[in-house]
Amino acid sequence: MLKICKNGRNMVEITKIKLDKTDRKILAELDKNCRIPTTILAKKVMKSRQAVEYRINQLVTKGIITSFNASFNPHKMGHKIYKVYLKLRNIPEEKEKLFSYLKSAGIVYWMGECSGSWDLIFGVFAKSDYEFYRLKNELLSKFQKIIIQEYGDILIDVKQYPKMYFTNEISEPTMFAGEIVNNELDEIDYAILGEIVNNARIPINELATKINSTATIVRGKLKKLEQKGIIIQYRIGIDLNKLGLDLYKAIIKLDKYTKEDELKLLTYISNIPNMHYYIRNIWQMEPELVVSSYQEYYEIIEKLKKEFPYVIRTVDSVLMITDEWTPGFGNLLNVKSK
Repeated sequence: MLKICKNGRNMVEITKIKLDKTDRKILAELDKNCRIPTTILAKKVMKSRQAVEYRINQLVTKGIITSFNASFNPHKMGHKIYKVYLKLRNIPEEKEKLFSYLKSAGIVYWMGECSGSWDLIFGVFAKSDYEFYRLKNELLSKFQKIIIQEYGDILIDVKQYPKMYFTNEISEPTMFAGEIVNNELDEIDYAILGEIVNNARIPINELATKINSTATIVRGKLKKLEQKGIIIQYRIGIDLNKLGLDLYKAIIKLDKYTKEDELKLLTYISNIPNMHYYIRNIWQMEPELVVSSYQEYYEIIEKLKKEFPYVIRTVDSVLMITDEWTPGFGNLLNVKSK
């Protein structure tokens, strides 16, 4: 089956890859914890260790698994995450300059090009509102030629769901962001984070060798980083295009939002297997859903609106064309606590 989709700013033709039940289960389990020992994963999917290792290698070779990542929380390292939404003029060379700037600026936590209400959404980390204010003004001034409209918000917290769409099994999310905490980290902590962020399946002994430490020290340090909520999960990156799937973000503004409403909405959303992230900002909510078509996304959102007619005021939708963690992620690891 062929699907025409966007990859970055170019139209490409992609052959949809079909996965069997075992591959789907492997992907779902790896997304819950990609450091899981292969022997344990084999028992979960009821296959031999060798068969599971082969399947993982095939999923990587085919480009379905794009990365093994340690997901960590800047809020537990003394940083706040601010959101910026931009509507852009269609000037390709200027867009490229903007994207290159954001990827190399060392402050961008995440960015996604999209189609719909906004053309670009990204998150930046900063130590204070003053620091973000300066960064924001510098950005808007530098690229005023192509910025038609801008909007900003502050991220409160995020529910990060395992990839339930592979198995339709409902699982508990992991939360990140939240309260700001200035955890003290030493050079070994930063070295561990720097190695594991994009190589989360690295064995302890190999990781220890890379940072000139011992397996015992590294194992203890990892455990403490997890306990402090700095490392929140070990996940996999997926190329949704190769599976014929799309990622939509619903930007929801609310009329009323009592504690009871909040609990009901969260419970409802958490039981949608397509749910990818549930993001709470100061002024709006952003559920992200992985679906096979716009029709599927539309039906989910219409049911949500019907279920909460007096809570949801408006819903703007964007199709996420790219979804990437930028070099700013690595730069954060070089910022030693003062």
